[in-house]
Amino acid sequence: MALDKPYLDIPGTTIFDTEQSRKGYHLNQFCMSLMKAENRERFKANERAYLDEWPMTEEQKQAVLARDLNWCIQTGGNIYFLAKIGATDGKSFQQMAGSMTGMSEDEYREMMIKGGRSPEGNRYLGEDGDAQPHRQPQGNSHQVKES
Repeated sequence: MALDKPYLDIPGTTIFDTEQSRKGYHLNQFCMSLMKAENRERFKANERAYLDEWPMTEEQKQAVLARDLNWCIQTGGNIYFLAKIGATDGKSFQQMAGSMTGMSEDEYREMMIKGGRSPEGNRYLGEDGDAQPHRQPQGNSHQVKES
């Protein structure tokens, strides 16, 4: 019996629930492996070979290689685990968050200093009749190349 998940219709939001956790288990374990210096070095020396040691989906591997954190999240990644990829690349969490919003690090920092994003348009679909359903993802916009 499927659980009722009313939070699935929050525009632009992926909730990390048990389903996402299961889907992203190996992706997140890969990220945690980057906490060890020798694994970071192996990953940086040959990213694809290191990723192929993990039973991740091809889509997850492509998302990591593209450093597309939003795509990683869609495939089950958790931002706290994904931060290990950014750290391996020498990026701050602010730089990573900026990349996820299409902003530079400075633009992101300025937005957060001013109180963050406006909640306008971030309601449940159908709430007050205007939750901007046109901003909803229309399937995966990424094409995964099989190698």
